[in-house]
Amino acid sequence: MDLDQLVTFLQAHKLRLVTAESCTAGLIASTVADVEGAGELLDCAFVAYSPQAKQKCLGVRAETIAEFGLTSEQVAAEMALGALKSGSANLAVANTGVTDSVDPDIAPGTQCYAWAFASLDGAPVVHSETKRFGGSRNRIRHESAHYALCRIPVLWQQVAGESR
Repeated sequence: MDLDQLVTFLQAHKLRLVTAESCTAGLIASTVADVEGAGELLDCAFVAYSPQAKQKCLGVRAETIAEFGLTSEQVAAEMALGALKSGSANLAVANTGVTDSVDPDIAPGTQCYAWAFASLDGAPVVHSETKRFGGSRNRIRHESAHYALCRIPVLWQQVAGESR
């Protein structure tokens, strides 16, 4: 899916986005902002690299980080939920991961994601997954941002189907 198709999809489904980004450092939001009229689609963006920023800005619990590590779907999910609470968005996309071998237990290029969709009954629907990319640091970051955005229509269809 290209960016124009994604924008059309977001507009058609009245989805307004907030991002909570670690490894991508704002690339998800920046990609959306490249499109004319992005102000209709993008509420705000958080870049939270450090554990302290994830906790303070997004409400990630220290216990979650201690139990699962920074590169985990659990941390990504808490980032997404924290971002969703921040404003008027009804969709949050979060990413956390590594591009190099800083941790011997985590393969370079590992990216963890969460997408949180606001629901009418008040309980957000969260989907999380982990994916691994190869290549240079910046290639991993760019592919990760692209992947995060391209998954939105697929996951939205799942969420919409479950709520029927």
